Amino acid sequence: MAQDATTPPGRTLRHSRNIHCRGYLRDDGMYDIEAEMQDVSAVQTELPFTTLPADGFLHKMRLTMTLDTDMVIQHFEARTETGPTPYCADINAAYGALRGLRIGSGFRQEAKARLAGAKGCTHLTDLLGPLATTAMQTMMSMQRESMPWHARLEGQEPLPKPWVLGTCHAYRLDGEAAQVIWPMHRRAET
Repeated sequence: MAQDATTPPGRTLRHSRNIHCRGYLRDDGMYDIEAEMQDVSAVQTELPFTTLPADGFLHKMRLTMTLDTDMVIQHFEARTETGPTPYCADINAAYGALRGLRIGSGFRQEAKARLAGAKGCTHLTDLLGPLATTAMQTMMSMQRESMPWHARLEGQEPLPKPWVLGTCHAYRLDGEAAQVIWPMHRRAET
């Protein structure tokens, strides 16, 4: 029987992935950034090492890193509370290899080089992207607080190129957003 084009087909939830990230300013001036991922099977699932009940966790993992004000990782911890095998948590300590890396351009590539394939966990390594983005947003919240955009744009002295330019379509160099945050008449020589 043909489906009516105006009526969407019925759906049955099979799987949910939830990612929750948080950025904290610590009392010592450092930053703690956390990312948690939960994969939930909506239906009972038989795996080689266990059987998950409906709404059971296939993965429940957390990454926590401590950054200094230069965005350099001072401490890194991975925790696997639940994984599909009894061996998943064995790789957690490998994520200490990220200590000393700076969050910024090239971070994801370097992190993946250190933790690719059997040197890491696919799911923990995938979680590094949201973790790094949360770190950037946390630091930006501090910059916005200390120097609001309207204050930055007052005056006539040259402005250095904002780091965000060229990172996405909205902040392309020839776009309207670039004209607002880095007006042509205020551009410093680069």
